Amino acid sequence: MDTGFSGDDERCMRRALELARHAADAHAEVPVGAVLVRAGEIVGEGWNHSIGRNDPSAHAEILALRDAGQRLGNYRFPGSTLYVTLEPCVMCAGAIVHARVERVVFAATDPKTGAAGSVFDTLVSDRHNHAVHVQGGLLATESGDLLRDFFAARRVR
Repeated sequence: MDTGFSGDDERCMRRALELARHAADAHAEVPVGAVLVRAGEIVGEGWNHSIGRNDPSAHAEILALRDAGQRLGNYRFPGSTLYVTLEPCVMCAGAIVHARVERVVFAATDPKTGAAGSVFDTLVSDRHNHAVHVQGGLLATESGDLLRDFFAARRVR
């Protein structure tokens, strides 16, 4: 996993963090946000919305891919980068591969269900017919703190 990040990477991850905060503050959802970028432009955005939609597939990554599909009129996104505040799970990793996303940049690792190398190697498996370049750790502390604070507040209730 490569960790060299650009200023554009940080700008896009900061937008994903804004969406994660929105998920928690406006919807009481687990604070995960995702932004899909192609040719320097945001083409899809999403935040976790599984609880509000009663939809186990409504993860930030899936919603960002759906948004991009609607905007671009296609289900494939070659040359794109997906920025997500938490390492993708197996479900999201499969969708990312099928969508032909070129690169995934994530903030915090997910020690329970991460599928980009921390628990599972789904996203980085060489068995796929499409290779995804993965970089992790961008603004990981900020994302991890957001998640920890969210779950700590829920435990208090």
